[in-house]
Formats: sequence, C-alpha cells, structure tokens
Amino acid sequence: MSLKIEDNCISCGACIPECPNDAISEGDPVYIIDPELCTECVGFHEDPQCAAVCPIDECCILDPEYTETQEELLAKKDRIHPNG
Repeated sequence: MSLKIEDNCISCGACIPECPNDAISEGDPVYIIDPELCTECVGFHEDPQCAAVCPIDECCILDPEYTETQEELLAKKDRIHPNG
C-alpha cells in the first residue's frame, strides 16, 4: 500500500531525503507521493520514513486506494532497485 500526504502538510521537505525510492515530490500546495514508487520503505526500513520524520501527526498515511501485499511491495522495490 502506498502512502499519501494529507492536506495538513506544511511543505517543510523533511520527508524528501528520507524516501529510498524518490517517491516524494513538491505538489501544489502540499507534497505528493507517487504510488508507483512508494514501497512503504519495505526492504529498507521497518517503518515508512516519511511518516517517521514528518513533524505533523497523521500527515503521511496509508492510501487505501493502493493496497499491496508485503510480497508486492518487495517486488516493486526490486523493480525500482534492480541492483540491490
């Protein structure tokens, strides 16, 4: 399942360098997460790093429109990073 950034985002940018898949970019008016690139940090970290570093509670949340299993997230990670 991809994460999404809610409207309470303050566009501080803290999440961008934490994403191992470069899935986060500036949006208008809040940052956005590309669901084709988001793996919830599976294969890299135990928890999604965008949510961990975000200064706003409940800003980076799971997006129910993009449900994926752990196996699907790992396969996506392998497609994005074929050499490790």
